[in-house]
Parts: sequence; C-alpha cells; structure tokens
Amino acid sequence: MKKEYYSGNRKNVIREMKNGSLAVFFSGDEIRRSADENYDFFGNRNFLYLTGIEEPGLVLLLGKDSAGAGWEKLYLRRPDAFAERWTGKRTKESEAAEKAAAEAFGYAENFEKDFHRLAVSGNYAFLYADTYKESTEDIDTRAHRFVRDVKDAWPYLQIENGTMILRKLRTIKQSCEIEAIRKAEAITKEGILAMMKISRPGLYEYQYKAEFEHALWQHGTEGTGFPPIISAGANNFCIHYYAYQGQAQDGDMILNDVGARWNGLVNDVSRGWPCNGKFTERQKLLYNCALATSDHMFQIIRPGMKMAEVDAEIRRYNYEQLKDAGVCEKWEDIGTYMWHGGAHHIGYDVHDMVKTPEIIAPGMAFCVDVGIYHEEWGIGFRVEDNCLVTEDGCENLSKDIPRTIADIEDCMRNI
Repeated sequence: MKKEYYSGNRKNVIREMKNGSLAVFFSGDEIRRSADENYDFFGNRNFLYLTGIEEPGLVLLLGKDSAGAGWEKLYLRRPDAFAERWTGKRTKESEAAEKAAAEAFGYAENFEKDFHRLAVSGNYAFLYADTYKESTEDIDTRAHRFVRDVKDAWPYLQIENGTMILRKLRTIKQSCEIEAIRKAEAITKEGILAMMKISRPGLYEYQYKAEFEHALWQHGTEGTGFPPIISAGANNFCIHYYAYQGQAQDGDMILNDVGARWNGLVNDVSRGWPCNGKFTERQKLLYNCALATSDHMFQIIRPGMKMAEVDAEIRRYNYEQLKDAGVCEKWEDIGTYMWHGGAHHIGYDVHDMVKTPEIIAPGMAFCVDVGIYHEEWGIGFRVEDNCLVTEDGCENLSKDIPRTIADIEDCMRNI
C-alpha cells in the first residue's frame, strides 16, 4: 500500500471524531504461549489499517481540537540493539514516515505522560478507544486497561466507541484494498490447485494443508488469511475443523475453507472435491445444488439490495434446488442440510469488522457461502466465493478457482 493510503485513513478517522477529542489505538502486545515462549505476534487490525505497521507495543494518538483541526503522533519502541538482536528490528522514525506518512513521533514509554498532559489541559472532553470484544470472556487488551485507568484518573473525559468509526470506514473497500484482495485470490488459487493435483485416497489432511501453505509461500504471501480448514470424509461435518489428522478414504469429499493475506487483506474461499478425482452421482447431485445457488446469487446481487436478503435468498434458493433433487420434502427440512449463514464481509479480518449494512452498496466485499451437509450420505462440503459489489451488479472475485464439476475433474485427471 502507498503511504498516502494510511495517512488518508487516519484523516478519515479524525474527520469522524467530535471537536475537542482524542483517540488512542494500540498495536497490541505479545501473548505468552508457555514458559518463555510467545505466540506469533498478530497485530490489531485497526492499527494496521491506520499505519501499515505490525509490531507490538506501539501507540497511535490522534487529536481534534475545539476548532476542528486534527493532529497525530505515533509512538514507537525505543531502539535497543541488545533486544533487537534477539527479537528483531524495531521500526525507526524514518521507516514509519516512509511506510505510513507519519510525521510526529514519540517513544512508547512516554505515551502515558503525554496523554496526562493533554487530559488535564482542559482542551479535550472526549476519548475514542478501540475496545471491541467478541465475547465477554475475551481477555482484556491494553486498550481496555487504559480506558479503566482513564475513567479513574480523568472521569470528566467521556469515552466514545472508536471501534464503530473504524467499522464504518472499513465497510466500503478502497481501490487499493480491492487489488490486494484480488492478489490474495490469485495466490489462493495456486494453493487450491496444488491440493487438487496431489489429491488421492490415503492422503492425510495435514498433507493437504502442507501443500496449500507451501504453494502460498512460493508466491510471496504474508501467510494464510486465517487458520486453514481442511478436512476429509466425516470430519467435514465439523464446520470449523483444525485437527488435520484424518486420512482421506476412497470416495471421501475433501472440504477446504482457505485464504491468503496480501497487504494485510484476506480472502475466503471454499471448495470441495472427491479425493479420488471423480464425483459420485450423489456427490454430483448435492454439489450442483450448491453451485446453482451460488450462480443464482451472483446474478442477482446488486446495489440497493438488502444485506439480510443475501443470506435469506441463499437459503431459499438452495432449498428449492434440494427439493427438486428429492433431498428436502418441506421447508422445515432445510436446517438438516444447511448449518450456517451464507454471507460475511471480508477485508482485514476474514469475518471483517464492518458496520453491518442494511443496504448493499458498491465497494462492499463479502462471501457467498453455500454449504450442504448430508450426514446420512456422508457428504459435506461448501462452495464459497468472494463477491465485490459494483455500480450495477457484482463480480465473483474467486471465479477463476475451479468450481464446476467438469473443471474440478479436469484439474484432477493426473490422479
């Protein structure tokens, strides 16, 4: 991404802030895994969206005075040759200026002192903070701890929801974000093709996973977009499956729900195929129901459509396909074969943190996900593609990844 992209994102946040307000965003901290070992660092996505920097211990401070003028300051870790010898280089001011067009800097150790000076100045009445939690059981981040301290020390500062500003801004994808997703799609295609080409009875799920990840790294990706879901046979009936220990038996379907990361953005694609490269009649029957539903959705999605209608129409249309195929007898049967929703946004998160729209608009990017799970027949899979809403319709960003039975079988003829 160009540095103007990140500086523009920060300006957009300041524009949304009230006059006389501050906003604080933390990059995140390393999390202990065991003893003296940490998990791989995965930075706060909103901080990445605003700076392009993924490094622990950093702070971004934004301000907007009573007249509406904005300012910013990025707090970096102080250079430490000894620490950097062990844990890697720390971002320098010159690097942050080049990466994010940042101009004002401080050291992270001085952030709280600077904030105290601003809080008692009488010039600011509001504080925006990114304190989102997916669950009340999630551990507190530094943002949560900081807000608690602010409430104790400066109770006159009104806490505002900074997360909602970022959700609003991330809902409509910018052109450079769309290009990043397109690149992720192309790399994901290589990973899925690699799995298809080595697929055979007797292969273990971890071997499929290794082949997928190897293909991604060969194309300069930042890694997988999220932990890959790759399963075989009966394991396909666990929607979020990560064990990778199953072995594909002759006739089993391989289910994968995968993506790549490029410039911080991710895609999310699902494909299913028989491990032996040849669909049975029952597999064809169910797969064509899902594929027809997906194709139908890409024909009707357009600006002005209600977002809630996407999931509802996927369910309704797929029911009609399954009914015509003799699988469903009545509407109440659909829950037996469809276990999850059919649409979620993509971007910096695989289930992107956006302001859930009521009405679809150009620039939105979300999944069209059709899953069918027939436990009695032992067949479970999903066809999931990525939809970009255009000015007069939509585009299937993942259409080049083999998705018809003919294309999949043709790809696997080397078995």
